[in-house]
Amino acid sequence: MSHDLGATEAGSDTPNLDFAGTTPYEDYVQADVLTHLQHLRSDDPGEMVFLVTTQVMELWFTVIVHEWETASAALRRDDIPTALDALKRSLREMAALNESWRPLSGLTPAQFNSYRGSLGEGSGFQSAMYRRMEFLLGDKSASMLVPHRGAPRVHAELEKALHEPSLYDEVLRLLARRGHPIPAEVLDRDLTRKYEPSKEVEAVWAAVYGAQEIGPAAGQGAPADGPAADGPAAADPELLRLGEVLTDVAELVWRWRNDHLTATRRAMGAKTGTGGSAGVAWLEKRAGKTVFPELWTARSHV
Repeated sequence: MSHDLGATEAGSDTPNLDFAGTTPYEDYVQADVLTHLQHLRSDDPGEMVFLVTTQVMELWFTVIVHEWETASAALRRDDIPTALDALKRSLREMAALNESWRPLSGLTPAQFNSYRGSLGEGSGFQSAMYRRMEFLLGDKSASMLVPHRGAPRVHAELEKALHEPSLYDEVLRLLARRGHPIPAEVLDRDLTRKYEPSKEVEAVWAAVYGAQEIGPAAGQGAPADGPAADGPAAADPELLRLGEVLTDVAELVWRWRNDHLTATRRAMGAKTGTGGSAGVAWLEKRAGKTVFPELWTARSHV
């Protein structure tokens, strides 16, 4: 019996090799597009790994934004399980993102200088997708839209994200719907501004964590006259799980910023960064800050 080239018989382990057009793999992954996006601007062989690593980071930013937007939408629906699934996926993705620094972590100043001039005024702080990540974390600034005025689609996406609730805003709204006393000034704050810590929110997280420590086990009812019988003082395992996965996210963000700082310090010391940024000084300031701040400070009160 004859067969076309590459066709397989039942039970054969020979793959099909004959396709009328491009392969189904290429159609789905667009590998040919991805592997021809590297347009080097110097003769230095080290520029390739710098460019590809940066492009890989952009792809991870895209995935993580997708996960956090999925989580935000789920929280608006009070669907904590779906939000937790998306956030947990983002933890693995963020771990991979952070590992992206490894190929660049050993750059010496001379190696970086060999192609640094090719970057011109290009700088990582100009990344629109990373800015969307930062906006979702509550770190917002209208001024960060300015570099993207020349790209209407990108600018519109960033402007939309600037005016939308951050991931943490959605968490705090959920806490309020669950009966926790989130202040009105927090719930109704100007969403285009950076989130600022609140003592009242800190107290809410302390109550959530404290209730888990002293409240009844999951599935068991509290005594009718006990302080955790109902209301916001009652144990809520879902909120504890949400708080912990958000803390995991915040920790990985902190590690990302510190890995960025370390790689930059090794490659260029304290020199002015590309694009006119303050370089290491600016990164040091960023690395010292945490996201979802009350999740960290509340632990001192549990």
